Amino acid sequence: MNLFDLSFKSKNPWRFRIIIFIMVGVLLVFIFKLFSIQVIQGADNLEQADENRISKISLPTQRGTITDRNGYVLARNVASYNVVITPADLPTDPGSQQEVFRKLSELIDVPVTNGELTDETVKLFSPCKTTFGITEIVSIADSLAPYKPVRIKCNVDEKIAMMIEQNASDWPGAGIEVEPIRDYPTGGLTSEVIGFLGPIPAALEETYTDQGFVPGRDKVGYAGIENSQQDILGGKNGERLVEVDVAGKTIRDLEDPVEPVPGNNLELTIDTRLQAAAKAALKGEIDFWNTYLNRTLSTNGVVIAMNPKTGEILSLVSYPTFENNRMAKEIPGDYYTQLVEDPDRPLFNHAISAEHPPGSVFKIAAAIGALNEKVVTPQQELEDPGKITITQKFSENDVGTPRDYVCWERTGHGLQDFLKGVMNSCDVYFYKIGGGYKDEVPDGGLGIWRLGEYAKALGWGKETGIELPGEASGLIPNPTWKRQVQTENWSTGDTYISTIGQGYVLSTALQVLQAYATVADDGKMMKPTLIHKITNSTGDVVQDFSPILKQDITKDKLINVFDENNIPTGEMKSVEPWIIDYLKQGLRLVVTSGTAVKEFEGMTIPAAGKTGTAEYCDNIAREKNLCNPGNWPAHAWFVGYAPYDDPEIIVVAFVYNGKEGSTVAAPIVRKVLEAYFELKDIDSGKAGTTNP
Repeated sequence: MNLFDLSFKSKNPWRFRIIIFIMVGVLLVFIFKLFSIQVIQGADNLEQADENRISKISLPTQRGTITDRNGYVLARNVASYNVVITPADLPTDPGSQQEVFRKLSELIDVPVTNGELTDETVKLFSPCKTTFGITEIVSIADSLAPYKPVRIKCNVDEKIAMMIEQNASDWPGAGIEVEPIRDYPTGGLTSEVIGFLGPIPAALEETYTDQGFVPGRDKVGYAGIENSQQDILGGKNGERLVEVDVAGKTIRDLEDPVEPVPGNNLELTIDTRLQAAAKAALKGEIDFWNTYLNRTLSTNGVVIAMNPKTGEILSLVSYPTFENNRMAKEIPGDYYTQLVEDPDRPLFNHAISAEHPPGSVFKIAAAIGALNEKVVTPQQELEDPGKITITQKFSENDVGTPRDYVCWERTGHGLQDFLKGVMNSCDVYFYKIGGGYKDEVPDGGLGIWRLGEYAKALGWGKETGIELPGEASGLIPNPTWKRQVQTENWSTGDTYISTIGQGYVLSTALQVLQAYATVADDGKMMKPTLIHKITNSTGDVVQDFSPILKQDITKDKLINVFDENNIPTGEMKSVEPWIIDYLKQGLRLVVTSGTAVKEFEGMTIPAAGKTGTAEYCDNIAREKNLCNPGNWPAHAWFVGYAPYDDPEIIVVAFVYNGKEGSTVAAPIVRKVLEAYFELKDIDSGKAGTTNP
């Protein structure tokens, strides 16, 4: 200690103490801060350090393929080549860098430099969607992640990709990224069934992230089987846990990598050949009538074919549809807008999602119900004078007003028993058994409540459960529904028109098919399915096909018993088997002597079916001023199956605004039935022989 220090202490002791106090305070602050960092916040800081040091790299999986029942590929993964540059691997010399950029520019037609880097333009930067030149793209990438490849141009030709790979040693930093994209060999032929992929939606990012998918990179199903079977097809991404330096360069693996699990493969029940025949038949018939009438009669329709004994969907056509290959790389904004704004709604699956009045194809619900409830006997004849007049009432005490109900055959069919009523699709016959008529069919006939029970037993009014998104349930109306939804009382006339599938009754084409398949298969309702087999990436069968019996209406008690006040008693009943057999006789007569005899003349395979012409007045018809009282436009329906005595295939055809089920829809069904048996002969080696 020198004299100055002693003099300072002796003369200014209080200042010395303050300095000591400050020094001790500062030291304590540093000690506390060090303690806080290392002890109190130690765990958090260690976690943050590990986050900076440790990185998880997602290893993309391979999506499963989709084939038809014969192994024909409907969806697969193909390689797409992207030109990339890793900024950290470029030559350090600016001149050499520019030489690499110039060589690439000549090959891939991306300018060496273009655009100005500003805060705003950088925010909008997106690889492969930018107008920036190579220099600007690399500059942005270098500032963010120099060791991460940045895409310069996407989806280049394979020859260009090979040239870049071959020059890799001369063009350091440049390379090729191979990206799998979806390819649909059958394109628009099967797009309504297969669907397409798209980026993970923002609303589902958390869900898919929890499953290991990477938003912005991975794609998921947006429609069709690609959507509904996402969990089966999508697989599971792998993962690498690596240590990185401050620049993001990978130093080493910290754990053994978790390898990706490829998605399973789907074999569908669809026969692509029959799908092509069905689509050609539908489009051909629509084009024929539009040309013949010299005006646009219709622009959309549906054809579905199914094996009634197993529920296997053999073809499913919704027309018009879209070209899913245009969505393979990305969903083009202009094309998507075109599809969305198209009044025929190509993205909408009309086969399962469109709800229309079924018209006369709905009559089988009343037919089965009337016999099962003993409203009429099979041989009982009812008079069809072409028109009947009933008293329209909205309540029991309502005086009512007279209202005429006419048959499609304005001159009438005369006396009609059950088989003739079905064969001729006689509206008056069904009016009478559905709503009653004087003493001829007393006590209000079958009535709306019992009609609804038999319709629901046949599958109407609920989803079928097919493996496609967006299936509609249709509508089987009743007085309670009308009061709640329409805020009106049920009228007498509502029952009459519901009996023939008009009024508030709505159905999808698939529901019509399922109902008739149940009848064709003697009352057994099979679950409609598109999935024939599921295999893993090595070809092992994960799930084989097994038909699912949903119900047997001749054995399972599905139908409510009502008392005289239309109140369910709690007792349930089934349908007597003989009634199904008798109805099938009527459906056979439809194509041999009835409303479709002309369209099925000369067909060598014995078939059966039912015509339907359903009047409608939807928003499109109203916009075109087509809803004229007594002269509404009509949809065309036909459903048919063959062989009649041992059905292998059942087909429904629907043509929007097709006018007549017999003349427009029936020929489509016949063509699909004949195509099926021709293909069967080809597959069995009997092509060219005469069918029995």
